[in-house]
Amino acid sequence: MSYDGVDVVHDAAITLRPGEVTSLVGPNGSGKSTLLRTLARLQRPRTATLSVGAEGEEGGTDGLALTAREFSRRVALLTQGRPTPSGLTVRDIVEFGRYPYRGRWGRPDPGGPAAVDRALALTGVQDLAGRGAENLSGGQLQRVWLASCLAQETGVLLLDEPTTYLDLRYQVELLDLVRDLADDHGIAVGVVLHDLDQAAAVADRIALLSAGRIIADGAPEDVLTPDRLTDTYGIRIDVDTDPSTGRLRTRAIGRHHTRVERLRTTS
Repeated sequence: MSYDGVDVVHDAAITLRPGEVTSLVGPNGSGKSTLLRTLARLQRPRTATLSVGAEGEEGGTDGLALTAREFSRRVALLTQGRPTPSGLTVRDIVEFGRYPYRGRWGRPDPGGPAAVDRALALTGVQDLAGRGAENLSGGQLQRVWLASCLAQETGVLLLDEPTTYLDLRYQVELLDLVRDLADDHGIAVGVVLHDLDQAAAVADRIALLSAGRIIADGAPEDVLTPDRLTDTYGIRIDVDTDPSTGRLRTRAIGRHHTRVERLRTTS
């Protein structure tokens, strides 16, 4: 994949499986969002293949050959920094997700109302359906945009840094919802995250990128090792297990952390 003729992602191969969450992590500029946007066909690859298919489908379907409407019935993307629409209700926004099922001339969408209701319920915003979008908090609006993606009723959901700008409560609640979508509804989720601890908590698999290449892809405990993370991020990163949750926990060690450790040692 390239921008203005300059390759950004090289030789990257990734598979998103039904019922699994795959997280893309890595330093700024490593190619995470570019790879995700390519999977969503927003970034046209110079040389690549994109196969879309149901579990067990022989060979899958050439995702690059599908029409935009056909592709949007299979893959949904929640991008960064979506705007706050003015003059629209929550239900109006969620109904945007039904565009792949409507014809150019306003063809009826019999399954639309039920799909919208289901998406509102899954994201916990059904009580906000009649509220204006401009009256929502950032966390609420993020859930509404996610509901719009769910209304597409796709088997693949792509999320580009969905916890950005959210406070801790909404970060946790959104990642819990992502986990539920995979576990309870069999959706294949691909999510770009900066927070390594969040990635370890929510993902079945982690793809670690550096300089436009996937340098490790596997279970969190196999990918998020101290030596590999320290080398990739250029800063010492310790990894241990959180005794309260049993999950991996990372800690980046800066100059002031080291100074405090020295003081503790000499005191």
